[in-house]
Amino acid sequence: MARVVVDVMPKQEILDPQGQAVANALPRQGFEGISQVRQGKRFELEVDDGVDDDTLARIAENFLANPVIEDWAVRRVES
Repeated sequence: MARVVVDVMPKQEILDPQGQAVANALPRQGFEGISQVRQGKRFELEVDDGVDDDTLARIAENFLANPVIEDWAVRRVES
C-alpha cells in the first residue's frame, strides 16, 4: 500500500472568501505580518502499489477537484 496526498487549491484568479476571512481575523488575534491566506483541501488516499500516476491524476481532476476553479497536485508520501 502507498499513501498519496492530493492538495486542491483555488486558482489564483479565483476569489477565496474563506482565506480572506482568516487573513482578516489573524491581526485581531495578535498575529502580524500575514498578508494573504488561501484555503484549500487535502485528501489522503491509501492505494495499492499498482495504481499508477495517470490514474491518480484522473481521480484528482475528475473527482476531487473542480478544474475550472481549482488547481491540484498529487504526491506520494512515505507511510
